[in-house]
Amino acid sequence: MRLKHLSVVNFKNIRQLELDPAAKLTCLVGSNGEGKTNLLDTLYLLSMCKSSAGLTDRQCICHGEDFFLVKGTYHVRDGEEVVSCGCTRADGKVFKRNANAYERLADHIGMLPLVMISPADSALISESGEERRRYLNSIIAQLDRSYLSAVARYGKALQQRNKMLKDAQAFSGEVLEIVDGQLSACAAEIFAGRTQLVDDLTPLFQKYYELISQGKERVQLSYASDMKDGGLLELLKQSFARDRALQFTSVGVHRDDLALLLDGYPIKKLGSQGQQKTMLLALKLAQVELLRLRLGIHPLLLLDDIFDKLDMQRVKNLIGVISHSALGQIFLTDSNKTRVDALLHEVQWDYKVLEIKGGEIV
Repeated sequence: MRLKHLSVVNFKNIRQLELDPAAKLTCLVGSNGEGKTNLLDTLYLLSMCKSSAGLTDRQCICHGEDFFLVKGTYHVRDGEEVVSCGCTRADGKVFKRNANAYERLADHIGMLPLVMISPADSALISESGEERRRYLNSIIAQLDRSYLSAVARYGKALQQRNKMLKDAQAFSGEVLEIVDGQLSACAAEIFAGRTQLVDDLTPLFQKYYELISQGKERVQLSYASDMKDGGLLELLKQSFARDRALQFTSVGVHRDDLALLLDGYPIKKLGSQGQQKTMLLALKLAQVELLRLRLGIHPLLLLDDIFDKLDMQRVKNLIGVISHSALGQIFLTDSNKTRVDALLHEVQWDYKVLEIKGGEIV
């Protein structure tokens, strides 16, 4: 898969922009706050139907404007796909594929696979398990559209169960039995998807970490879930008395976590900033390869300010890994043009280096 042309109007600080990216690598350079990350965010939007920054659609409209429009022309397998996202302050968002509006945005996820590596990824290490569950969900959603439906149904049933546990007047044993059955069915699908993903991701992750670190440390992914102790329906029955006392559901896949281990210990506690950054890079590069293997097409890879907190040896190792890996089209941002020129000097690729200033290519 390859992006052939991008058109942006009124998205964040980008008033109007046309981009014909390189077939392999497009580098966006410029000072902080000029719009490099915003440009990457338009690509994320066209793949994932939302901003990577967690903003609402209307918050992405340029100040003083009434709408934004982002449109991309892609070569996918043997054909051309035109995908657009428009949003007005009055009517909200409309997402289209080849001029036909989607009825459900979930039907689009996975058509244009994408992986983004950015400073925000540090939350995967520093924040709660919710961040890591969201990460697992985002990968599986691009591989299996029914998975997102299972997550949504699980969340709705969980909310209903917790409401009954908090409100004695609303409690009903018959309804609880139905809700527990719904939770159990959805949880089985979610647990199976996450288990398979971690199993498939781990060897790829270890491979990329070893290449970037030159084998200096050992890393491991470990999936923690209540359901490793049995089916959720039985676990819910066993925890019912505790849940009534706590007034919330204390077991289930909403408590799952992904442990990131360095030499057998949580990297959050023992890893240096460089080691943590290396782990995140390896995890995302493994994600790229897994999507390619499962979907049969190369995902777009967005690299936003990835060189920060890496020593020069690891930076060179990373560039070497990217250069020699079977990756697809790549978009990279950096505030240091001299560094980019030096690192790409020996890369035998088709690439462009573009300067971004005030939301424009200068």
